[in-house]
Amino acid sequence: MTTPRPATALSADEARRIALRAQGFLGTPDRKAGVRGVLRHLGAVQLDTISVLARSHELIPYARLGAVGRKTVEDAYWNPVPTDTSVTRPHAFEYWSHAACILPIEEWPHFAFRRRAYRARPHWNHALPDGTYEQVLKQLRTEGPLTATELGGAKKTSEWWDWSGTKVAVERALMYGEVVCVERRGWKRVYDLAERAVPADLLHDDMDDTECLRRLVRLAGRSLGVGTRADIADYHRLRGEQVDAVIDASGLVPVAVEGWGKPAWADPAALETPPRGRHRTTLLSPFDSLIWERARTERIFGFTHRLEAYVPKPKRIHGYFAMPVLAGGRLVGRVDPAREGRTLVARQVTLDGPKAVPAVAQALLEAATWVDCTDVRVERVDAPDLREPLTRELARALA
Repeated sequence: MTTPRPATALSADEARRIALRAQGFLGTPDRKAGVRGVLRHLGAVQLDTISVLARSHELIPYARLGAVGRKTVEDAYWNPVPTDTSVTRPHAFEYWSHAACILPIEEWPHFAFRRRAYRARPHWNHALPDGTYEQVLKQLRTEGPLTATELGGAKKTSEWWDWSGTKVAVERALMYGEVVCVERRGWKRVYDLAERAVPADLLHDDMDDTECLRRLVRLAGRSLGVGTRADIADYHRLRGEQVDAVIDASGLVPVAVEGWGKPAWADPAALETPPRGRHRTTLLSPFDSLIWERARTERIFGFTHRLEAYVPKPKRIHGYFAMPVLAGGRLVGRVDPAREGRTLVARQVTLDGPKAVPAVAQALLEAATWVDCTDVRVERVDAPDLREPLTRELARALA
């Protein structure tokens, strides 16, 4: 594609601050909007099975709003929204975006392009016994919302990937858009017919692929503040050529960012006023959208991060679920946390020098309070000379 002339130039620091504000880490958060406001603001919140302090979809609003109750978080995602009529309206649904994500229900029409793509690829990985797909839809129609277990079984064996025919069928129906998940119950997806769960004004695939892609590119640009083609494509896992086809009509503004070396686009609203306000100090989930894309994280923060949960233990560098520490708009360290009773254990801590000690201590203490821990224990600090200052800072605050 031909890259348009940049409308403006941004310093690396300006781009970083724009990105932080767009992701909800700079300035005063809209506390009235709460968790639902965070979801609308980000456009997608990633789900993941790993739970250390909490699951990732809980850590996302916590990182932005502080110690909001975990039940409050779950209720905000999954409890229907009251309307002026007796009919309730779901706030969110789960679908494939950046990965498996919670998405605002208003975005259902804009994923029509992905549902069509899945329908055009009818056979994926798992074989499906004859009649199983139709039986699953019939059972949901008759019995109402059900988990895969209630439908007749999620797995054939204990292996996580060895799905039963019923699970294959209902997941296929979810991808096609005939079934929707608008609730998790004990971490299990609750499936319902889309025709029953999705509000009538949203239940359509009327938008063509170009309309869908233009909307998602625009949303990605807004949620990132500023990003390269690869950044924007990665947000909802679009292909580069899909971004190229619609970016000129997306409303995003071409910009040049110092040191990036590649063309970038910005949300025009993000360019109107300089980012100002209070910085959050917090632990970040490795699945936080601020740091989803490793190349972007390195470009903006000079920070290389990799989730090591799936790396063999002897080869881990920073720990199983190392969480970056954000403070003052910078990534200043990492903590690999665990819980033992009411003690938050920092199994491994990496600090970006002595100045990071107070921020890492603050982040640990706030996280401990949030998960109802009354003590914090530090096991290992990569820079041994910083272990004593960190434990002293924690002791002083806990006293």
